[in-house]
Amino acid sequence: MARCAVLHGPVQENPALPGYTDIQATGWVARLPASWRPYALLMRADRPIGSWLLFLPGLWGIALYAPSWGQGLWLTFLFFVGSFVMRGAGCVVNDLWDRKIDRQVERTRDRPLASGAVKPWQAVAFIVALGLIGLAILLQLNGVAIVLGVLSLVPIVLYPLAKRVTDYPQLVLGFTFGWGALMGPAAASGTLGWPVLVLYAATIAWILAYDTIYAHQDREDDALVGIRSTALHFGERTRPFLAACYAVSWVLLGVTGWLLGLSPWFYLAMLLPAALLARQVLTLNIHDPAHCLVLFKANREVGLAVTLAILIGRL
Repeated sequence: MARCAVLHGPVQENPALPGYTDIQATGWVARLPASWRPYALLMRADRPIGSWLLFLPGLWGIALYAPSWGQGLWLTFLFFVGSFVMRGAGCVVNDLWDRKIDRQVERTRDRPLASGAVKPWQAVAFIVALGLIGLAILLQLNGVAIVLGVLSLVPIVLYPLAKRVTDYPQLVLGFTFGWGALMGPAAASGTLGWPVLVLYAATIAWILAYDTIYAHQDREDDALVGIRSTALHFGERTRPFLAACYAVSWVLLGVTGWLLGLSPWFYLAMLLPAALLARQVLTLNIHDPAHCLVLFKANREVGLAVTLAILIGRL
């Protein structure tokens, strides 16, 4: 009940039962005005890891294609803010679709829409506000990137449906969260090409793997409510599946570097993300939800290590 007090201000009746959750309604979120807290939690501002993971493929593209440090830093700033805003909007869309299901899942039953702290019409208004901020950022980019930004709304809207119709919703998330791998190069160079498509494929494989780890947190509840996932599909066979996805991602990143003429130092530096990914595969315990979350979050360091390798390869 203390968690409800932080979420909603005064203590309210909440059907949620105590149990595992990744909501972090403490720290700076707890210091926000009471009326703001549910919206901060709705857009996952308490858990910025999702914004980082949305941002990193775009950062890879910028690092590969930016013609100068100045332009690269400016685009990095725009993509970082844009990723935070649009990831928030995507979470609101997801929670609107899933609010009834979320009430039945231990980890998600305290989410603001599921708990009733935010009404659906308020969530829609919040999406509009976040969308206007995202549009203001998008209009700072070139025409190709703007078109891609508008097209990104399609997978964002469709992703919540995927978990109802396929065992591979994590693949759909890969197309969605990996979109920055298209937008980063487009914003930096104004063009697309085969190296960009290879980069996009690498990000999809990476996301497919790490979101499978994430999905293991909800595996039992998902099975009860009819939600499908690669975690449920592969179960005890998840480890070799992760190894294959991560290997494909790492190889395709290497091919991207080769196509763009990066120096041999790039391949040497790519040993660091390879080691970080291998550690996830070797230490995975699908029966420990908290550890699955730790491994999932570790992909921020993987993404930053890839960025460092790209920058070294361009020296």
